[in-house]
Amino acid sequence: MSRTNREKAIDLGLVALTAVLCVPVAGMQDRGLSLYPQLTSGAGPFGMLGNVLPWPVGVVDVGEFPALLACALLWWRRRWPVLVAVMALVASTLSPAAIPVIVSLFTVAVCKPARTALWVMAGALAPVPATLVLNHYAGLSGVSSALFGCTFVVAAMGWGFLVSSLHERTDRAEAEAVLRAERAQQGAREEIAREMHDVLAHRLSLLSVHAGALEFNPGAPAAEIGQAAGVIRQSAHQALQDLQLVLRVLRAPLRSTTSEPSHPTLRDVRRLVDESSAAGMWIELDQDIDAPARVPSLVGRTVYRIVQEGLTNARKHAPGEPVHITVRGKQGEGLTVDMRNPVPSKGVPGAGIPGSGQGLIGLSERAALAGGHLDHGRAGDDHHLHAWIPWPV
Repeated sequence: MSRTNREKAIDLGLVALTAVLCVPVAGMQDRGLSLYPQLTSGAGPFGMLGNVLPWPVGVVDVGEFPALLACALLWWRRRWPVLVAVMALVASTLSPAAIPVIVSLFTVAVCKPARTALWVMAGALAPVPATLVLNHYAGLSGVSSALFGCTFVVAAMGWGFLVSSLHERTDRAEAEAVLRAERAQQGAREEIAREMHDVLAHRLSLLSVHAGALEFNPGAPAAEIGQAAGVIRQSAHQALQDLQLVLRVLRAPLRSTTSEPSHPTLRDVRRLVDESSAAGMWIELDQDIDAPARVPSLVGRTVYRIVQEGLTNARKHAPGEPVHITVRGKQGEGLTVDMRNPVPSKGVPGAGIPGSGQGLIGLSERAALAGGHLDHGRAGDDHHLHAWIPWPV
């Protein structure tokens, strides 16, 4: 695992700082105050070697070599935290290596799982009772060394656990933020998919109906043929415009200032009915709404899409049949939409225009998102679509 230049600079500075701090720690031990218990005294093999070999710098004793080696090992503390901690603990039994021990234990608590860190912590606390039993200096200095050792080990590991917990919270928060963004993006895609289906299915069904009429009635008067051709041209042109608008929204960046396409409202239902009537459908609209200007945009848009999909399905599956639409409601009671059209007999020319089968499913989702419900099915000889959308006070 490669390290960044910042991490390398931190580790290099940490190695130098701990090496410098080992000198006063060794001086404190010479005065009988040890920050971490040692299982050997200064008269051990390293202390004897310091009496035989001349050392040019009187500040550093040969007996401090294990501590300095432990400081150097901190350079690899991120890659092998447990191994560095174990070697620092071994070095601490021979020389005053309390500072690299504390740093290595902190690194283990941050980088490794809690179970592994607790095992290393137990190994770090093991010299505490051992030094009281084996070290012949056990007395007031031995007790103080044991207390200092326990305090520093627990403090280093506790600090490491706290930092690790903060890192986990940060990672979890970032993951949750990514998940929320993905869910929002998925919701936006589903909304766009519903818009594409509702808009394009309406336009293309008009085009298909008139093209079918020209196909089955090639000998119609020129005026009717010209009118049908005009509707086909206009529907195709509007479908292309709608498609371009949706694609422009899809291609825009997430934080783009591009304005979203304008959404239809309840007042556009009449325009929708007039457009379909001009295309040859027989539609009866009964609209009785108390204070229609106060209808929320979400409620009005949902009602519009329900009527639009109902007309599209009527053109696909019941061409030439009359459609009865009733929209009623008032604030506090909600809005109801009822659509009825006779179910044609099989083999009627123009029937059976292919569809995706997702229109009514999308309408049910729209109604549920608005807090309402939608039902549809056959009632006698008619196809019935009923929806209720809440209109809060």
